[in-house]
Amino acid sequence: MSRSSQRLAAIVPVAFLAVMVAWPLGAVLVRSFAGVPISDVVDVLSSRSFRSVLWFSTWQATASTLLTLMVGLPIAHVLARFDVPGRRWLRVLVVVPFVLPTVVVAAAFSALFDRVGVELERTITAILLAHVFFNIAVVVRIVGGFWERLDEREIEAARVLGASPLAAFRRITVPRLAPVVAGASTVVFLFSFTSFGVILLLGGPRRATLETEIRRFAVFRQEFDVAAVLALVQLVAVVALSILAARFQRRHIGGSVSAGVVSSRPLSVDTTVRRSYVTTVLAAAGVVIVAPMVTLVERSLWVGDQYGFTNFTRLTERSTLLPVSPGRALLTSVFFALGAALVASVVGVLAAWTIGSGGRLGRWLEVGSLIPLGVSAVTLGFGYIVGFTFFEFRRSVWLIPLAHAVIGLPFVLAALVPAVRSIDNRQRQVAATLGASPSVVKRRVDWPALRSPLFTGAGFAAAVSIGEFGATSFLARGDASFTAPLAVFRLLSQPGQVLRGQALALSVVIGIVVAVIATLLERRRQDAVSLL
Repeated sequence: MSRSSQRLAAIVPVAFLAVMVAWPLGAVLVRSFAGVPISDVVDVLSSRSFRSVLWFSTWQATASTLLTLMVGLPIAHVLARFDVPGRRWLRVLVVVPFVLPTVVVAAAFSALFDRVGVELERTITAILLAHVFFNIAVVVRIVGGFWERLDEREIEAARVLGASPLAAFRRITVPRLAPVVAGASTVVFLFSFTSFGVILLLGGPRRATLETEIRRFAVFRQEFDVAAVLALVQLVAVVALSILAARFQRRHIGGSVSAGVVSSRPLSVDTTVRRSYVTTVLAAAGVVIVAPMVTLVERSLWVGDQYGFTNFTRLTERSTLLPVSPGRALLTSVFFALGAALVASVVGVLAAWTIGSGGRLGRWLEVGSLIPLGVSAVTLGFGYIVGFTFFEFRRSVWLIPLAHAVIGLPFVLAALVPAVRSIDNRQRQVAATLGASPSVVKRRVDWPALRSPLFTGAGFAAAVSIGEFGATSFLARGDASFTAPLAVFRLLSQPGQVLRGQALALSVVIGIVVAVIATLLERRRQDAVSLL
């Protein structure tokens, strides 16, 4: 791509990121530094309530990370190193919780607690369990993927020299895995620290984090100055964690997996000890991953004292609690998802071409397009409120799918950029030599290589959009912008078996839609979520 063509292709993604990312985040920073007197900032940061919120946000994320490692590392080990039947499908099963909307995860655990007859809602235990369920995929994909490609020759040499399996593992494997585990831990901590839907539904008003406090001050109390200070603290913490995660990633990439070396064959489960270990780990994984989802389906079918589909037929009925019926809210979510996937795809293709061409512009665009991964959706949603003050656009229904496209763009680029970089430039040169115009080269050479990755990225962008709750909770205005996650949240927030039944049934439908998308994409490309 010529330099002029590169600049032309970059116009749309640069403008999109400038308006939808840089502007709202800049508005939050300006509101924090210039719009709030320093004395008020000091009062907020020194208040007892802020210290309590910051402490709870930090320690629950720490506990969630430790528990996720305890559960996820054995699963990663089994799927990476043992030849178990259906290993590919087990990997798909592990990924599904990660792509489920947070409100669906919260509904699943609410149904599980109700089924087993324990009062865990509004407790820290409920939050930690949901975070473990949600984040296991991060550990399995990051650590397990690296573990599977680990060069085993040094371990085999140590065994030949007389080292026991435990000693070889402790002295060779553990040091190699340490940076990878640290990187995965940082990502899990980041996701738990910025958790929103799980905290609101399972923690209740007494379990406040920075995310929920930003929403409370901005949406309900209209104290934008306080919300801006909290958003700034959140932004600083998220950026620091993102930098830390990137540093761990740079440390382990290529450092322990030798080039050209294929890892040894998966171990067969041919001894009693191995069978017991694998069986125990997979059984634990089944309890942690499958039990909430199965219980959610089972409880959604329970009506009164018998099973039936009444809760699902009630999705077409509108209660006074909702501006529209749950079914209408689901259609709105699907409509927004299609729009978000379309926008993210167009912006992603143009950005991927620019990034793949290299140069300073490509590098800056690549960094800018990944910013949404390091910024919480709540902060973005608040940024749209304070940033678009002088525009009616913030009240437009179209702002929601555009915000969802921002969140889905990194998924599209994660699939497209490697594909663009893998295209042999000699093919373009040959086509140009034979008289093909630049548009024909893109259509005949580039497009066939990008078609499948684009489908993958757009699918994940749609899945993320369907379940998006953080930014939408700030931007939804009226009937036309009321989405399915908002409906689940409002239905679960009120007592009553009818409302609860509708919430569970709607959660099942959302979960099925997202799970089907994730499964199809995972089958289409095993590394579709490699951006984890």
